[in-house]
Amino acid sequence: MRKGRALSLTALPVSVALAVAGCGGGGDSGSGSGANNETHEVSVHGTEPENPLVPGNTTETGGSKIIDMLFTGLTEYDPVTNETKMANAERVDITPDGKKMTVVLKKGWKFHDNTDVKADNYVNAWNYTANSKNGQQGSSFFDAIAGYDDVHTSDPDEDGPQKAPEPKSDKMSGLKKVDDYQFTVDFTESHGVFKLKIGYGVYSPLPDSFFKDPKAFEEKPIGNGPFKFTSRVPGREVKVERFEEYQGAKPKIKKAKFDFGKDLEAGYAAVRSNELDFIDTVAPSKLVNNLYKTELKDRNGNQDNLAIQIIVFPLYDKKFSNADFRKSISMAINRQEITEKVFAGTRKPVKGYGIPGLPGWSDGGCGEFCEYNPQKAKELFEKSGYQGAIEITSNADGGHREWATAACGQIRNALGRECNFVPVQTFGEMRQKTNAHSHTAIYRGGWQADYPYVENFLNPLYKTGGSSNDGAYSNRAVDTKLAEGDVAYARSQQEADKLYHEAEGMIANDMPAIPLWNTSVQYGWSNKLKNVRMTPQRELDLLTVEVA
Repeated sequence: MRKGRALSLTALPVSVALAVAGCGGGGDSGSGSGANNETHEVSVHGTEPENPLVPGNTTETGGSKIIDMLFTGLTEYDPVTNETKMANAERVDITPDGKKMTVVLKKGWKFHDNTDVKADNYVNAWNYTANSKNGQQGSSFFDAIAGYDDVHTSDPDEDGPQKAPEPKSDKMSGLKKVDDYQFTVDFTESHGVFKLKIGYGVYSPLPDSFFKDPKAFEEKPIGNGPFKFTSRVPGREVKVERFEEYQGAKPKIKKAKFDFGKDLEAGYAAVRSNELDFIDTVAPSKLVNNLYKTELKDRNGNQDNLAIQIIVFPLYDKKFSNADFRKSISMAINRQEITEKVFAGTRKPVKGYGIPGLPGWSDGGCGEFCEYNPQKAKELFEKSGYQGAIEITSNADGGHREWATAACGQIRNALGRECNFVPVQTFGEMRQKTNAHSHTAIYRGGWQADYPYVENFLNPLYKTGGSSNDGAYSNRAVDTKLAEGDVAYARSQQEADKLYHEAEGMIANDMPAIPLWNTSVQYGWSNKLKNVRMTPQRELDLLTVEVA
């Protein structure tokens, strides 16, 4: 997730993890005050955005949480049910054959520079994001639109010496303005699922000023969302303030700050002492025996989350090219043992590339390849001919050392080959290596839903050229099967679900990434807050939270 929402998730104390590695196998603290809502700046623990805050180039969780506050798209997802609701759009209609979408915008919506939000702001933003010359990470989210291939070209030898050819056009033929408040979208094939996607941040509009001076926009982004940007200190914080002219539901609080200056332990301690207002991930050491529930009595929460933990193989490195090797690693990992002993039962193993509760998904697509079977793992490993030690890498600041060390212990025991956890220092450095295709070891990955449907866990990650296909996996038969699911959605979601499940089985047979477990969320807040609620996107609901 990611990158729809690429995740930085946590584990437990290293002492617990090492034990596994060695084994065989909304609080309310008082009455709300309108004055307090106006004066207190609500501080939220976060991670430094990977890129400047441009919606089409923001595909990881740290930046996405801020984008979701600065921008509002055509639709949005209900913070409780996750259902799609109209937002900036008055109406979104897709023809029965799923080949054409018509959008009618609400009038009166403003950007933070007080200019009107019009059809051109969507059409121009989508064309800009899709255009490969602009290097936007979210470009592939527009690949279903007719004319996408004219604005987006790919490197013919995938990061090799050849360069991608110049696009034929800077406009997709399928994207057409009808008038100031209406535009249409024609798809190359039936793509009814597009209506479900458009609440994701990459589909946000951009103001006219962006196209006049993108660099100035990066310094001071101008959105159309419930909060407007006020300041940013790189590596430390981003501050936002309520946009009084917002036409949607207005936040009750006036000011918020996303704080990047603390690791999880320090962030948790700051919440416990009421110096920081909210943290969406409890520090690893505080999950043991549910200590956080005692230390943050009446100001903690725990809920399931539409997110998955995976291990990714960088397939651009030829030493990982053998599928038997990749399957052997998956079958050497005892997911049940790690989720029980490292995560204290707060995670559940999965046997596919989605997670329980995800609409359209059913477990089991991975079959035997996600079952712990050390004997079969050993056979596949020896068959693969893999040479050298095995390494798993992740950022050291996210608590992943614990479970990765445990997994390495299991791999070592099952395969009889050295396995080590090799950390990089920060999540930012991890993202840089991922984007540069410079990993030389198996690496930790994660995905959080951009929108609530199984397709979101497949196309972006495993389709050739997908926005978050960071391991450079490509199988044209898988691409075809996924496309069949996309086309079928307009006819029958049940039919689409079946095709996506078949695609999962094909992906698992290649094992470009190893599904591990779902990720629940344990979070906490200070005694200064009331009406605290976590959204399905793993964000503090800044529209309903209040200051006590």
